Amino acid sequence: MILYLPFLFQGIIMTFDEFYFHEKRGLPRWEIIGHPLDTLTTALTLSIPIFFEYSVSSELGFIIFATFSCLFITKDEFVHADHCSKSENWTHAILFILHPITFMATYFIWKNYPENIFLKVQFVLVTLFMFYQIIRWSSLWKALQK
Repeated sequence: MILYLPFLFQGIIMTFDEFYFHEKRGLPRWEIIGHPLDTLTTALTLSIPIFFEYSVSSELGFIIFATFSCLFITKDEFVHADHCSKSENWTHAILFILHPITFMATYFIWKNYPENIFLKVQFVLVTLFMFYQIIRWSSLWKALQK
């Protein structure tokens, strides 16, 4: 289904960003805090179709959360300008383009295919990724490495 493609592209590019660029340069404190918060805004938006049936009020909630998430993820660009290579910044630009497209795909799946398991799987994957980010970039990771 074509609606799955934005998730696939976003997942591939996010994986590359996380496991190549972030590992290569490390993350300053602001990003260590900010990146899991970005993922949290995504997970919260994805949770709406999971926990609420489609209705006018749940649709409005989804639009509000999705809009907030799309704006929120840009907060680190002031830090990225000083810490990232041009190729990493380009990767972020692609992710900024895919973020609202993925939410639009979520909306169409939710509205037209309410029993579809895909959004539940996506929600779980995003939530697990958030916990990975918290653990990987915290002092807990260093303790686990000993």
